[in-house]
Amino acid sequence: MQTENTSPLPVVTPYLQIGGEAAVRALVRRFYQLMDELPETWGIRKMHAEDLSGSEEKLFLFLTGWLGGPDLYVERYGPPFLRARHLPFSIGVSERDQWMTCMSQALDEIVTEEALRTRLHESFANLANHMRNRSEPA
Repeated sequence: MQTENTSPLPVVTPYLQIGGEAAVRALVRRFYQLMDELPETWGIRKMHAEDLSGSEEKLFLFLTGWLGGPDLYVERYGPPFLRARHLPFSIGVSERDQWMTCMSQALDEIVTEEALRTRLHESFANLANHMRNRSEPA
């Protein structure tokens, strides 16, 4: 029972569990470092500008809100319409898997709590699969 002097418990979001702003920045930074370094992710790397700082900042802003933190992306750019924003790029299974290679390794290096890391892997895999816009034979 709640009394007048108590407030509800705060909601513990993945954003807080991961470690807030610093951890999300570290995750995004490592994600793009891997994209830049891993030869097997060259296909998605060449879809980006030579300077990754703009992409890095936008992904940080988006993930902050997506993980349950402040809606920084929406405040700056409006609704993400993520799939629509990526329609100019041909994204199939290979591109999805390259993206997940970077994100999975970044998660493994940055997120220390195993249960959270597993949930985030699943959520990112669903997100990456949703971004596919090229049909391919089964």
